[in-house]
Amino acid sequence: MRSTLNPVPRHRPSLPSRMATPVVAGAVALSLSACSLLSDSPPPDQLQDDQALLVNCGDEPPATLVAIDGTGSSDDEAITVERLAAVEDITRQTAVCGGRLRVLLFSSSSGATTTLFDGALEAHGATPNARLRKVPELVEAAITEISEGYEAAIEGLPGGGSDVTAQYRLGAEHIAQLGDDYRLHLYVFTDGFHNVGHKPGDSALSQSEAEALAEETTVPNLAGASVTVAGIGRVAGDPVASDVVEGLVFYYDALCQQSKTKACTSVTDYTVGR
Repeated sequence: MRSTLNPVPRHRPSLPSRMATPVVAGAVALSLSACSLLSDSPPPDQLQDDQALLVNCGDEPPATLVAIDGTGSSDDEAITVERLAAVEDITRQTAVCGGRLRVLLFSSSSGATTTLFDGALEAHGATPNARLRKVPELVEAAITEISEGYEAAIEGLPGGGSDVTAQYRLGAEHIAQLGDDYRLHLYVFTDGFHNVGHKPGDSALSQSEAEALAEETTVPNLAGASVTVAGIGRVAGDPVASDVVEGLVFYYDALCQQSKTKACTSVTDYTVGR
């Protein structure tokens, strides 16, 4: 799927604001624990919503990998709140489909990561509805673990840059470990300013320039997977020029297509419940 950009403001962030100083999330963002993300009991229509999700699960359960850019350009409470809300939504989708979820924070490489959650989200029950009724409990447990570990993980990330493309390699490793019984769903939450090696956000790129740059970037074969890169152009500090954001979207679309994925989505805003 090709992305549709929302209007974005006109300036790009200064170089210091985009370098890889680890994010220290504020108290407001970190109060987004399971208590605030999840109500005490599911809303009356939750089972109906989950039944609708179940219809679209497909033949293979999801191997969901969520990689969150933890570098300084994302040091903003609103961005953190949005990302954690998206993680909750993705966690629910994974649990409904009986898949596995891994959530990590990253900075300068595939090795510069901290895992917040890694486990199966498979409800047990005699009927589909019986299993779906256990989904809220699975989601709550996962979100609690993710939220409680978030601040310490951010503070512990090494600096040195933001390596977005390394997350494609982690995606390939993730599905290789789980095998063909699963389908990879890779979500990368980042402003898109990859600054290890190629630096696609240093200037506005045309579609052809972005595609040429992507061709110079090595990515693994992710045939059959879906890849979503969300948050492109969403930064702390000075907002990013719309032509720079557009170029970044072109770049991540081309990078995704180069990895032979089944579905590509590159967007400024992740839509919860889509």
